[in-house]
Amino acid sequence: MPQPVIVAIVGPTAAGKSELSLRLAHALDGEVINADSMQLYRGMDIGTGKLTVAERGGVPHHLIDIWDITETASVSEYQRLARTIIADIQGRGRAAILVGGSGLYVRAAIDNLEFPGTEPALRARLEAELAALGPAILHAKLAAADPAAAAAILPTNGRRIIRALEVIELSGRPFSATLPEYASVLPAVQIGLSVPRAELDQRIAARVSRMWRHGLVEEVRRLAERGERGGLRAGRTASRALGYAQVLRFLDGEWTEAEAADQTMRMTRRFARRQESWFRRDPRVRWLDAAEPVPTRLGLAAVGDSAVSAG
Repeated sequence: MPQPVIVAIVGPTAAGKSELSLRLAHALDGEVINADSMQLYRGMDIGTGKLTVAERGGVPHHLIDIWDITETASVSEYQRLARTIIADIQGRGRAAILVGGSGLYVRAAIDNLEFPGTEPALRARLEAELAALGPAILHAKLAAADPAAAAAILPTNGRRIIRALEVIELSGRPFSATLPEYASVLPAVQIGLSVPRAELDQRIAARVSRMWRHGLVEEVRRLAERGERGGLRAGRTASRALGYAQVLRFLDGEWTEAEAADQTMRMTRRFARRQESWFRRDPRVRWLDAAEPVPTRLGLAAVGDSAVSAG
């Protein structure tokens, strides 16, 4: 029987998405497509939990390390690249396994998302407001105009806040209204990994501790001091990534290293809540209890009967 065209493995950070994706890729003769917006950046390895080549177990991975840290993220560009790769994987008769916690990127790959244009003067004004007032003030402005969009965007993510406000002004509609109904353009099975909050908090704490032990501070220092095309601070998107933004503040003398680690943990926990809330709103997601590593057979059963026979 035919395998599913796309399997999307989603959920909050530290839920075990990468581990399950590797096992399903082996069982389904699949290839992984990254849907974590920060793993698109070269050199951002430790803080994003990026699997090393050895850890990928021979499974081809796509859309990792494709952007320089100074480039601004583009969901529309990601959409174009992801769909090209999906078509290539399909054409070779293999399963495409989309993996990541960036909800908008997942939807861009499989749903009918169209991205409104931009207006330079409006964008410049909003960026000036961000520089003068800070992201928290603009996030409050967004919350008043579009509570649903504000709930899905971190108060520290100035770039996404600006984009939402820009779309609202250009279109006259809430930013959240630009997202279509939950209907896939590309056939897909979405598997969500759910972890009890207390355990997820513990996993995040362990992950942050591991990041520090494995050299996150030195990774950020190296990226910040890089001469070619400017360092990490020159990247509007990359410099705001969880862990990286906090370590930059430590390197700049604003926080102690302990404060940077504590803030990384706090912000990651907050972000994980937002990730789960985003994916919970999608009725197509089939949730699995990931309090323990999800057995391969349960993952295959969630994909469907046709996949069970492949395992």
